[in-house]
Amino acid sequence: MFNQLRRKTVLFMTVAYIIFAVIPSVGWAAPGAVLNKIRTSQTADKVRIVFDVATLPEYTVTALENPMRLVIDMPGAVNKATDQLVFNDPTLDKLRLSTEDGSVKTVIDFKTAYTYNVFTLKNPNRLVVDIIKRYDRKYVDEITPGITYTAWMRSAASGPVQAYILDIDPKSGYVIKPAISNGVVQGLEPVKAMADNNQALAAVNGSYFGLDGSIIGLLKINGEIASTPELPRTALGVMPEGKVLIDQVEYQGKVELPGGQNITISAVNRERGENELILYNDLYGATTGSNGYGQEYVIINDKVASLNPGNTQIPSGAIVLSAHGIAAKQMSALKVGDTVKVQETLGPVWDKTMHAIGAGPMLVKNNSVFLTTKIEEFGSDVAGGRAPRTALGVKGDGHILAVVVDGRQEHSIGMTLLELAVFMQELGAEDAMNLDGGGSSEMVVKGKVVNKPSDGRERRVGDALVIVPSMLPITKNTL
Repeated sequence: MFNQLRRKTVLFMTVAYIIFAVIPSVGWAAPGAVLNKIRTSQTADKVRIVFDVATLPEYTVTALENPMRLVIDMPGAVNKATDQLVFNDPTLDKLRLSTEDGSVKTVIDFKTAYTYNVFTLKNPNRLVVDIIKRYDRKYVDEITPGITYTAWMRSAASGPVQAYILDIDPKSGYVIKPAISNGVVQGLEPVKAMADNNQALAAVNGSYFGLDGSIIGLLKINGEIASTPELPRTALGVMPEGKVLIDQVEYQGKVELPGGQNITISAVNRERGENELILYNDLYGATTGSNGYGQEYVIINDKVASLNPGNTQIPSGAIVLSAHGIAAKQMSALKVGDTVKVQETLGPVWDKTMHAIGAGPMLVKNNSVFLTTKIEEFGSDVAGGRAPRTALGVKGDGHILAVVVDGRQEHSIGMTLLELAVFMQELGAEDAMNLDGGGSSEMVVKGKVVNKPSDGRERRVGDALVIVPSMLPITKNTL
């Protein structure tokens, strides 16, 4: 992937990170050595493997990248030690010995990247292999002027972590916007497909969603509310000039009837429940999909255009008010031609946003770690343990951070929400929020999935955040 990106800078944060190659390093001592015993010791930083030998052997060391392993050949040696060792360690997997063509070959398999040092000691004679587990390295690419992509791999006491970071300058000519699966709220599609459909330079997964793809939480696209939260939760808002906000947001909506009575809108673009009033717009799909036990009103230019019992077609640019039970009784006097006023608000500041996407919890606020897990009533499915994560942040200079962390895999154990908050703060975020994670966590850059989704493949999700030229519109439902 990195060869295809225009500029590449490789920053090495380790002192002696290994460059994988098939060119061996060579050590020499007396031939015909006898390998009597293998001993190991482990710390958080290092694993030491000691080969006790009668005489110091000739040896060559070859580091391989795929599979990730270290091979040590001792020509003419004789093995009297164990044939295999298995390590309980996040970096090392196992050690295997074999005798081939009069040579003792040691193969050390690894789970993650590492550094190494091989040397001999006398009195007694030993061949020593030190595996250094602490590492911190970055690959940084400017994928277009003003937008950088970073792959960051680092070790930790608990295990390896791999993160992928997009840093977007608001002056780059690109903006971040939500995109919905197949152009409608109800549906599922991989992040890459949404990126391709919107000609996006890059993309990450977005908010939580239901099994049918319906959005769970706030979603606003091109000034139109596509989904609403059940309770105030953290959201990202994009102002017309591209400025980004992160805060907790609450939706309020009501319908004013001809006689002045107001009826509260329960939600936007989701399945209607008992005694509820749901507002549907053309971002939802072709029809409301509701049953025939309520009453639905097609509203065009604040006028009732038609009435239907259920599953009403949603005309482009119109809305459908779907009422059941108590709400239906309150609206029962409405007839074709009546005037109704629909009012929706996210608050005076957020009403000015062009786009918004909700998820949560909040991670960083005013440059301090600020977890709102309990306040926003998130359960263990979101807050529990280490997992693949996706997050958004805003830096002090206005730069936007989109971050994906791999998890539940050997190369990356993921992060807790607290670890993610600290990491976002480390990246410079003054405000940051969590997005959907787990198998949904994904980043696409220039048409390629750059991370390793924990499902082993792309998951079909309800929406995504795409990075597109500021003048390029988001694909909308054309049904």
